Amino acid sequence: MPKKRDIKEYSTDPAAQEMLLRAEELGIGTAFTRADAMVPCNIGGAGMCCKQCGMGPCRLTKSGETGVCGATLDTIQARNLTRSIAAGAAAHSDHGRDMAFLLKATAKGEAEGYSIRDVAKLRIVASKYGIKIEGRAPEEIANDLADLYISQFGQQTGEIVPATRAPKKRQQLWREQKVWPRGIDREVVECLHRTHIGDDQDPAHILNHAIRTALADGWGGSMIATDISDILFGTPAPILGQANLGVIKEDMVNVVVHGHEPSLSEMIVAASQTPEIIEYAKAAGANGVNLSGICCTANEILMRQGIPAAGNFLHQELAILTGAVEAMVVDVQCIMQALVGLAQNFHTKIITTSPKVKITGATHIEFDEHKALTIAKQILKTAIDNFKNRDRSKMHIPQIKEDVIPGFSHEYINYMLGGSYRASFRPLNDAIMAGRIRGVAAIVGCNNPRSSQDYLHNTVVKELLKNDVLVVQTGCGAIAAGKLGLLLGEAGLTEVGSGLREVCETVGIPPVLHMGSCVDNTRILTVLTQMVEEGGLGDDIDQIPAVGLAPEWMSEKALAIATYCVASGAYVIFGGASPVSGMPDRVSDSDLVLKFISEGWEKLYGGKLEFIPDPQKMIEATLAHIDKKRAALGLPAWEPNKFGRSGDWRMRELEALPLEKKREAIYG
Repeated sequence: MPKKRDIKEYSTDPAAQEMLLRAEELGIGTAFTRADAMVPCNIGGAGMCCKQCGMGPCRLTKSGETGVCGATLDTIQARNLTRSIAAGAAAHSDHGRDMAFLLKATAKGEAEGYSIRDVAKLRIVASKYGIKIEGRAPEEIANDLADLYISQFGQQTGEIVPATRAPKKRQQLWREQKVWPRGIDREVVECLHRTHIGDDQDPAHILNHAIRTALADGWGGSMIATDISDILFGTPAPILGQANLGVIKEDMVNVVVHGHEPSLSEMIVAASQTPEIIEYAKAAGANGVNLSGICCTANEILMRQGIPAAGNFLHQELAILTGAVEAMVVDVQCIMQALVGLAQNFHTKIITTSPKVKITGATHIEFDEHKALTIAKQILKTAIDNFKNRDRSKMHIPQIKEDVIPGFSHEYINYMLGGSYRASFRPLNDAIMAGRIRGVAAIVGCNNPRSSQDYLHNTVVKELLKNDVLVVQTGCGAIAAGKLGLLLGEAGLTEVGSGLREVCETVGIPPVLHMGSCVDNTRILTVLTQMVEEGGLGDDIDQIPAVGLAPEWMSEKALAIATYCVASGAYVIFGGASPVSGMPDRVSDSDLVLKFISEGWEKLYGGKLEFIPDPQKMIEATLAHIDKKRAALGLPAWEPNKFGRSGDWRMRELEALPLEKKREAIYG
């Protein structure tokens, strides 16, 4: 039996610690305590178990051992990893498919409550694909764009079109390597076919199709989802919000939305603001409806509506433990089945809404975009009707929350660097070239209860900021930074190196830019592409001084994201355990796959995937890679004290000097 961890070892978040103590008082288990009780299988965890047919499962624990069919450890590990990538790509891409159908229904006037909010982005995106925009109504353009996007899923031959937005050199490389996706669904299906018993048995060949499948997600399904979300709900721009469990309110009906579909959460927001629902809540004795989000749904409504985030992935149980949540409304992905059993200790209703997801014991109110506003009101009324059942003796809301500034879309970053008429990535590129910014880190991904919640995320972020690395974040990692106060402009003056401080002060930005949900990692791809197109940092993504990190990964989606970033030319570092590590103390030939996804992929694509559990080594590897890329571009080596005496800081120093010294400093 493993040692039970202390509360402070479970999470670095004081609100989470407070609620975990509350859970202990009530004798209620959580993901944290279940992780302690459940010893992970070291054979399966290392990718050394094959259960793809009825002759197994086959566990390979000795050098030279094979499965019943003769499959080697390398083949088994490659198959297991590739299947996980396929599942992750399927999850995010299926989300993109649903968004495409919603765009189609909105264009035809068949989706209740939805409209095209960002006509400018609609026209820009449509024009990229040769769709005629002049003299046409937004609905006509949207209808054609929806048809194009829907066709990308079932397309059998050719090339998916969103990938034409990648740098030209990268497109050429994908064609040479024959990994440009033909159709989103086709690549996922072929992935499963190739890894079936008796099919593809060359590890490198298997993993090359993993690249193709992941690209179908990153430069296909996920990119489609992000584009449509912006078109229908508005392209994000900075907005004031709050994060952590203190956003739950004692005097209001608390509804927490959790999952990944903005089509649901945006309509819940709209319904909650109608006079009908406000009056219904007041009639029930509450002061209104208080919405908050968990996980990627939190990011969606936070960055567009300013609706507060109750927390990231590992806060979903803790929100219910407050005893003040009338309903947790969920759709797809990252939803723990444990929620229903936990909610039975309180009055909270768990409401499932997706036709793809039901949980035994939960209330199911199926969401239909054609009747979206009507159903959203029904869901909220169900929550309001539950307000009377709240047991105030069980309430415990931690009074901990933090202001955040989310909403840094690719479009807004372009605007903030140059304004309406000079929008450009030139200032960012120049800052990197000069050395004010050493490089860029994209820190994304989940929480994992096997590590201390938020510790790896925030340890890496804080150290990179001190080293003048600009950080962009999505998903649960972004909420982790938000809870720590790093999504505020003030952090750009106190938590960063001197060069990055000058940039944050001049532009007026936080040092950590919140870019959305996990599906919005495609925003990072478009930022990197524009940096290439702007010039001065090479002619492809693999030349930019940038690194991607997922310090607390846990889902198959994270593996798909990592793989499409590698295929795009990025160095990606994962914390935690490697799913293809093998057990070197028992198997001597277990590192082929591990080496191939690092050294092999780097030779082919310029990007690589590595698993580094220690945060200090993660930081060292990140900085070493950034410095290596700077040197390859012929940029000056980073100097920690070269900058930091310009702008307002320089003026403050001058103001403090006696008059004669001031004249001498200014005029010499």
